[in-house]
Amino acid sequence: MTDWNGRLLNDKPLSPYTWFRVGGPAKRLATPYDEAALSELLAATEGPVLAIGVGSNLLVRDGGIDGTVIRLGRGFNQITVGGNRIHAGSAALDAKVATAAADAGIAGLEFLRGVPGTIGGAVRMNAGCYGTETGDRLISARVALRDGTIRTYENADLGFGYRHCGLPDDAVVIGATFAGTADDPAAIHDRMGTLMQNREAAQPIRDKTGGSTFRNPPGESAWKLVDAAGCRGLTVGGAQMSEKHCNFMINTGDATAADLETLGETIRQRVRETSGHDLHWEIKRIGNPELHT
Repeated sequence: MTDWNGRLLNDKPLSPYTWFRVGGPAKRLATPYDEAALSELLAATEGPVLAIGVGSNLLVRDGGIDGTVIRLGRGFNQITVGGNRIHAGSAALDAKVATAAADAGIAGLEFLRGVPGTIGGAVRMNAGCYGTETGDRLISARVALRDGTIRTYENADLGFGYRHCGLPDDAVVIGATFAGTADDPAAIHDRMGTLMQNREAAQPIRDKTGGSTFRNPPGESAWKLVDAAGCRGLTVGGAQMSEKHCNFMINTGDATAADLETLGETIRQRVRETSGHDLHWEIKRIGNPELHT
């Protein structure tokens, strides 16, 4: 690629790009600055590609990633408002989108204030909290496919389910449009303030964590199953299941990705033994367990 509008780095450590602050290097880390650069990169790149946001729900294994990791740069974080709709680039933080909607008097997106991460990740995993999911408010998403072509998907085309979106794994969300309803901005901000107070009281948001570790089984709460299995506060190396909210793993300071994953798998086994439930990871785990030399 010549005169490419972006940045390419080889063997770039990924731990600074995740909330857990663990993980090995990417063989190549690409930061395209605009849609044209992203399209060119996808069309020209051989091998696996993976897009990441701010790493709020991501566990990169200690061996790193063999392929190309894409982290969208400037040109993908704009937020625009028109009527009761708001469009956000995929690199825009969920919290900023919620605040922009509130400022514009658009209700219905308050839940995004409590979702860590970016709009791209919210679409990919149908993120949600407090009874609302991304798919409940999304109108359409603009997506770059593996061959570099760009397509707009309507909500019905995305196959939303619980913490699931039907896009191919190697597709890259570019942006999304949401719809809400008109309301008083002050009232919306008040509701968001209450949500954040509740979140901070219940979750270890000031620790090095990755959000909810496990999905809720149908009709159950993952944290209750973890608690009943005696795993609140359980540690493996530098990894601990939070005492404050036992569906949140935290890096107490010197954890490895292996510590965190082993802790999660240990808890899954104990929950299976005590309740018969098979917990599924909500945190996305990627990469090689061990570094190849």
